Amino acid sequence: MSSVTPKLTAFPVFMRVEGRRVVIVGGGDEALAKARLLAQSAAAISVVAARPERELVAWAPANGVAIVEASYEPRHIEGAALVFAATGEEEADRAVVRDARRLDIPVNAVDRPELCDFFTPALVNRAPVAVAIGTEGAGPVLAQMIRARIDQMLSPSLGILASLANQYRAAAERLLPKGAARRGFWKEFFTGAPARAVEAGDREDARRAAAALLRDGGRAAGHVALVGAGPGAEDLLTLRAHRLLMEADVIVHDALVPEAVISLGRRDAERIAAGKRKGCHSKTQAEINELLVALGRAGRRIVRLKSGDPLVFGRAGEEMQALRDAGISYEVVPGVTAAFAAAADFELPLTLRGVASSLVFTTGHDLKGAALPDWAKLAIDGATVAVYMGRSTAAEVAARLAAAGLSPDTAVAVVENASLGRRRLFHGTLADLPSLQDRADLDGPVMTIIGDAVAGANFERSEPLAARIGAEAAA
Repeated sequence: MSSVTPKLTAFPVFMRVEGRRVVIVGGGDEALAKARLLAQSAAAISVVAARPERELVAWAPANGVAIVEASYEPRHIEGAALVFAATGEEEADRAVVRDARRLDIPVNAVDRPELCDFFTPALVNRAPVAVAIGTEGAGPVLAQMIRARIDQMLSPSLGILASLANQYRAAAERLLPKGAARRGFWKEFFTGAPARAVEAGDREDARRAAAALLRDGGRAAGHVALVGAGPGAEDLLTLRAHRLLMEADVIVHDALVPEAVISLGRRDAERIAAGKRKGCHSKTQAEINELLVALGRAGRRIVRLKSGDPLVFGRAGEEMQALRDAGISYEVVPGVTAAFAAAADFELPLTLRGVASSLVFTTGHDLKGAALPDWAKLAIDGATVAVYMGRSTAAEVAARLAAAGLSPDTAVAVVENASLGRRRLFHGTLADLPSLQDRADLDGPVMTIIGDAVAGANFERSEPLAARIGAEAAA
């Protein structure tokens, strides 16, 4: 196989069109699609069509597009910067192309790559930042697929940030020497405190952060993002979480976070396993707190990656307090918590009109004390209860709830490895729940959902908990 890079037949450029005429010839769907694309620019757009379709006529005025209702003539394109032939008819498009070339105007014939002088890209618009994806007319659908992926990666506020950066360019060149200091300033500007302030909608705070960064010679301050990794499936990670992983210098992750999620981070990011899994705590919570503070003080950008949501049984409160006490900036990025993933796996409504109007998140360990927790009373009154990490205490949960008055016939749903392809689903009643505690074949995280709303779940892909009890009794 040759190692020579194939050459482009069309070289990508960005053409200035502000205030210049761009003419689209045609009045149907093809013309409207091109007008919508061009309306993202500051060009003076004209559409020439004898009988423009109603949707185009309705859309044009609000988007600054002029419609010339006339049969096309060469004079309509004279003086244009660009011309688009979008009539939908080959001979009519060829006539527009011939006229444009005679007038030395670059022309694009929609869906006719052999007639095109240039190709329109799939566009990711974060003005003044733009990303254009082209396939030289070979694969418009592929270009749109790539555009969608890039669009997800870029913050919606990137354009505002880029405009703000332009205000600091002269100062950065004057105050910072070329090389590492200046590069460090711009990296921190676009990914650090100024970027976070712009994303939060606070431009004044962004300006203060940029000024402080200049005063510090471009040296970055440490920052920690407490990020929810979701229940396990990597495509349930939020877009913001993915962006932060791509920017992180260090990823401190829990044992329950799958490798597929961790690998979404920067390839050269340092990875530190923090453990926090039952039976294999590689670090105590105090040690994790100390680690985050030390990394933050060293000016590192850290993602603390937690299973599910950081604020739901993730001990984020202790980590946030440690960071506050140390003066380290931090943010919290929510994730899909395991209860929601388990409910989705079961197609289970956690709230159900007339049946359950409240929802409780708890752990089985909450029932180990002498007093019955308040949430147990809510369960008796009809609340749906989602029990995290409850396999080893399943019998105790069932016994205490039954003793408190919850009917043994109350529906129960159990999911191991919620959201993942290897998930397992079980259903039964509160009376069946103790059997869960003795299941040695379940080694993944288990979520148990209890309540009358569970009866509305889809049990086609689940197996009954009671079946195991009956099989063991028969043996």
